Amino acid sequence: MNSLGSSTPRAGAPVGAVRRRAVVDALRRGAVPESGLDLLATGLGRFEQAVDEELDTVAAGGSVFKAVRGEYGSGKTFFTRWLGERAKRRTFAVAEVQVSETETPLHKLETVYRRLTERLTTASFPPSALRPVADAWFYALEEDALADGAAENELPQAVERLLTARLAEVSRQAPAFATALRGYKQSLDAGDEATAAAVMAWLGGQPHVAAAARRSAGVRGDLDHFGAFGFLQGLLTMLKDAGHAGLVLVLDEVETLQRVRSDARDKALNALRQLIDEVHSGRFPGLYLVITGTPAFYDGQQGVQRLAPLAQRLATDFTTDPRFDNPRAVQIRLPGFTEESLTGLGATIRDLYADGVSSPGSAERIKRLADDAYLADLARAVGGALGGKVGVAPRLYLKKLVGDVLDRIDQFDDFDPRTHYKLTLGSGDLTATERNFSAPPAATSADDLDLDL
Repeated sequence: MNSLGSSTPRAGAPVGAVRRRAVVDALRRGAVPESGLDLLATGLGRFEQAVDEELDTVAAGGSVFKAVRGEYGSGKTFFTRWLGERAKRRTFAVAEVQVSETETPLHKLETVYRRLTERLTTASFPPSALRPVADAWFYALEEDALADGAAENELPQAVERLLTARLAEVSRQAPAFATALRGYKQSLDAGDEATAAAVMAWLGGQPHVAAAARRSAGVRGDLDHFGAFGFLQGLLTMLKDAGHAGLVLVLDEVETLQRVRSDARDKALNALRQLIDEVHSGRFPGLYLVITGTPAFYDGQQGVQRLAPLAQRLATDFTTDPRFDNPRAVQIRLPGFTEESLTGLGATIRDLYADGVSSPGSAERIKRLADDAYLADLARAVGGALGGKVGVAPRLYLKKLVGDVLDRIDQFDDFDPRTHYKLTLGSGDLTATERNFSAPPAATSADDLDLDL
């Protein structure tokens, strides 16, 4: 969700009840919806052409790297999920990975790959879609073998030849990937579901897979840092052969690297530099890699600037008016919300909500009581409660609008938000970042302290 431009559904385009409910339910929880983001995509129109061109490049066998920058509340997660939805409509697979010091350290690429496979999704399958993709790949190999004239009794041998040929490049870097796929198929053909599932888990980078399953597949040990790139190549090959245009991989909240130990941070920054170089070298055809981070991460000495080669790869001029930012640049920025754009987003949500209620009278009452003037007042109130920082208010604003205002107007005929509702923010409403903005200023002298005597 961004403050510039427009990208909304066609006027009059029908919105399904399930999609509408999913969006409203997520906003009520204070979360970014997992789907239906085209219904809310105010301000992303300026990026549409560049994103579509880049997806075309990836679908044609290229690869793309993109860095997204924005302060807290500017809509980075929203942007990447909007991009992912757009990609799924073009038959891409998508995976969103949250970078964190404990769960997914960026310098351990085997862990990043494991999270990728856990979060892998397609238009047809929710996470994890790894096994459906593998099954579709083997089906495609069989179809190709039959199309090449293989007889039914020769099919296993023909599939084996195609598997070897399709994964030839991958096998030079990670021979265990093809070996494990063969073991998976053999277990399936033998009706050994337990072993097949275990081997698929190993292919997904899961540690501690039973030794018996690994022996059955002809592989040993666990995936390591150096094998992760080869496994990613293998996954991209399977996706392409199974009919997918490619993979959009999002590494979200990369700014968390600033808070880790200096040695781990340096390793992570170097791993990111290496990953970007591999993307640009053409090693990962079919990959659209996106990272998100705050300006402090890109510009500060505890982030990208700590590693000069990485800073050079991400260097982008942001000294001009944001209106003239280049959407095709390696790094793009989301300027964030103003009071006006936040009110406009509130109006979009209000209308979406009202269009989904059962009674025309309820819809009219929602639009009348939560009119644009009230939405602007609510935006000012939420921004004021967060220290006047409207830019960090969207999540909380939408949560309060849906859960505290629109729901009550819909359910109670005599509820008037101007009369019966006063904005309150409890600690449970706020994230850690929002609490920092809402906290009272620290005392600067003894005279500023309130003493209970």
